[in-house]
Amino acid sequence: MSTGWIIFIIVMVVLIGVVIALYFLGKKAQKKQEEQQSQIDAMKQTVSMLIIDKKKMRLKDAGLPQAVLDQTPKLMRNSKLPIVKAKVGPQVLSLVCDAKIFDDVPVKKEVKAVVSGIYITGVKGLHGKQEVKPVKKKNAYQRFVDKLQEKGGAKPIK
Repeated sequence: MSTGWIIFIIVMVVLIGVVIALYFLGKKAQKKQEEQQSQIDAMKQTVSMLIIDKKKMRLKDAGLPQAVLDQTPKLMRNSKLPIVKAKVGPQVLSLVCDAKIFDDVPVKKEVKAVVSGIYITGVKGLHGKQEVKPVKKKNAYQRFVDKLQEKGGAKPIK
């Protein structure tokens, strides 16, 4: 056997090992996420609040309690999270919002929010109309695909 084949075999064994390791790590992370989601669902309650402000900001700049900062992993402390500043009853709180609903949260409106601890998982408008979300701009690739679809030259992307 030549050295080229030996190197190829070693590289393939290493790649297969990495794929297997990622598979098991992914399974473990998925189980952990399902467990956390069940805890969130068990603790949720509906609260009426006035949304003052919302921003994506670093965890340490958000004004969250020190206990929250101590419990977060070191890698997450520097990442940006969707933070909502809201008036719940007489006090103003900083709450972490779910990234899926962050764009739907109206600013300077009173809403009924589904809250689990300091985590907002859902929002419904309480007074007035819900604002219509602005249409997101399409990137160059999406405009190209839409143009092709209009001409009938391409199949829709799913």
